[in-house]
Amino acid sequence: MPHRKFWREAVACCMHKDEVILAVWLALEAGENMTQHGHTKETTNENINDFEISKKAMSLTLPLPLMSRMNILSVLIIGEETTGTGTIPPLTNKPTWIIDPIDGTTNFASGLPLSCVSIGFCLEGKPYMGVVYAPMTNELYVAVKGRGAYRNGIRLSGCTGEKAGKTLSKAVVCFEFGYARTQEGIDDMVNAVRRLLEHGVRTTRTLGSGVLDLCYVACGRMDVVYTGMAEEGWKPWDYCAGLVVAVEAGCTISHLKHDGENDFEADGTMKENWQYNLYSRSMICGVNPILVEQCRDVVLNASSKKGFV
Repeated sequence: MPHRKFWREAVACCMHKDEVILAVWLALEAGENMTQHGHTKETTNENINDFEISKKAMSLTLPLPLMSRMNILSVLIIGEETTGTGTIPPLTNKPTWIIDPIDGTTNFASGLPLSCVSIGFCLEGKPYMGVVYAPMTNELYVAVKGRGAYRNGIRLSGCTGEKAGKTLSKAVVCFEFGYARTQEGIDDMVNAVRRLLEHGVRTTRTLGSGVLDLCYVACGRMDVVYTGMAEEGWKPWDYCAGLVVAVEAGCTISHLKHDGENDFEADGTMKENWQYNLYSRSMICGVNPILVEQCRDVVLNASSKKGFV
């Protein structure tokens, strides 16, 4: 199996080494299952019964023996498939896994290579560890709080050098439109992009996988990503693992706009990085805090008051 050596440094002397190792193996095993589908998509070898995409069950991608070990090593599991359309369980101080066995479901179902397994682990109600495996590109991201972020064993530094001074006019900006289809929602999302283009950016991207969006900002492939202008806001399993990768790589992640009291610190500033509210309906993540502020202001139509580039 690939990547055996890629996570050793991240888990060295780690208090929760067992959880990190389990998450890595779980992600790799799940990725192998995804690869089988991806390699046969739209070929004569495709078996349409391999994956029931409209009802993607966790058991289809995550090996059951390892899932059993997850329940032993911690108390709670929060995931897209375990939650379904119901209310998302609150994040408590108990050790908790936050999982999306296939992020970028539409990409995956269509045979596009940008999808991944996302496994986050929280302690004391905050993200602690993130493992992301993109099987079609064979990239494994591993990050532990205070231990750095790694892609295939190489430490990420996408927020250093020229990226540390990146401004909006030179930035690659990513956004995800999601499934908002009301006239108001469409107007909010499209007008935000219009303001970005009118202001001037290097280019824009929409990739279809929120977790990979965060990982790609962390490794410098893109400069900033946002979501939450309308009903397209993400869920905890879209944020958790990617947040750890991004923050440990030096990125700034915060809320795009004011969505509730849980998005604010006591002094009225919006929470960011490790204090970010995983249940928020909006998010913005960039390679430096100035770029995050610039992009937020343009997207929310506040840039006329600032006069930045």
